[in-house]
Amino acid sequence: MARRIRILSLVIVLGASIVTAQETSSGQTQDPESNRVLGFIPNYRTSPIGSTYEPLTLSEKFKLASEDAFDRGTFALAGTFAGEAQLTNANRSFGQGAAGFVRYYGSAYGDLLIGDYMTEAVFPTVLHQDPRYFRRGTGSVFSRLGYAMGQIFWTRSDTGVTQFNYSEIIGNSTAVAISNAYYRDNRDVSDAVSKLGTQLGVDMAANILKEFWPDLRRKFRHVHRNDASAIR
Repeated sequence: MARRIRILSLVIVLGASIVTAQETSSGQTQDPESNRVLGFIPNYRTSPIGSTYEPLTLSEKFKLASEDAFDRGTFALAGTFAGEAQLTNANRSFGQGAAGFVRYYGSAYGDLLIGDYMTEAVFPTVLHQDPRYFRRGTGSVFSRLGYAMGQIFWTRSDTGVTQFNYSEIIGNSTAVAISNAYYRDNRDVSDAVSKLGTQLGVDMAANILKEFWPDLRRKFRHVHRNDASAIR
């Protein structure tokens, strides 16, 4: 779990530098609720908390899951996780070399694909819950951090009422259970708990990124502009 969180953090830092440099050179900015964070991490289901609440239809929930699952950022993230798993020989039965990487990549992408559909479409539809992340955008850093982390455990129902996020927990638990079909080396209870914790940790990190990325991007852009002015 810790390795994947560190990988995601490294991707965030590198992506921030790249996107900030691009924005500084082009002078262009994006909407805070754009479809991608850092230019490639899927951000289709972020919504500002202050907007008038409108529930999603069944087709809209499946559309969100599909946009996340088949986004270029998801393919890239799967490759990153696959590379890390192969380097640590996490599943010996997968082997090494190109053939081994294909197996690692397929399993890593399968984790993300199944997780997206379980938590954003299937269980939100069955349980009548909203899969979106509602960005707070105001308040102290710690209050927003706690809010972003808490959205793993709390969400809105289709009626707009706050309730426990069964879709996130049960959805990811189901995805972990399904993954036992292709993780032959890791099928015991401790492995399942570890996988669930990893997925919840990654989703929590993604929520924090979605909450603070617009602020960080503005901060980075301001620093770069000041540096550019000083050079002139």
